[in-house]
Amino acid sequence: MMKIIQKNRELIAYLFFGVLTTLVNYLVYFLSKDTFHWDYRLANGVAWFFSVLFAFFTNKFWVFQSHTLAWQKFFKEFLLFYWYRILSLVIDMGLMIVLIDTFRWTDFWAKTCTQVLVILANYLFSKLFIFKK
Repeated sequence: MMKIIQKNRELIAYLFFGVLTTLVNYLVYFLSKDTFHWDYRLANGVAWFFSVLFAFFTNKFWVFQSHTLAWQKFFKEFLLFYWYRILSLVIDMGLMIVLIDTFRWTDFWAKTCTQVLVILANYLFSKLFIFKK
């Protein structure tokens, strides 16, 4: 069992921190929308910003174990991380608008559906382009 866990450590860590990132996203989204009565698009953008910030540090240090703190490498990873997360924001926001405004889904189910696709896209972006070994 330990060999399986060690072999899949990166994926397990990504899923664990992905769940935490999704919780940050949901918390900020619903707090912004329901407490501050912001439009769901603005709330989604703010939730994206904070969840990506959280995800960068957890992905860098714990998932992909990129411990370099040299300013240039750190800044490059940070910019690449945000660049690819902007691509996933387009997926997130586009699907949210379509599912809510066109198909009349509740924002909870629209957000849940989009988060599944975003998590998959973000893993591939991180693995292949940002924290590559």
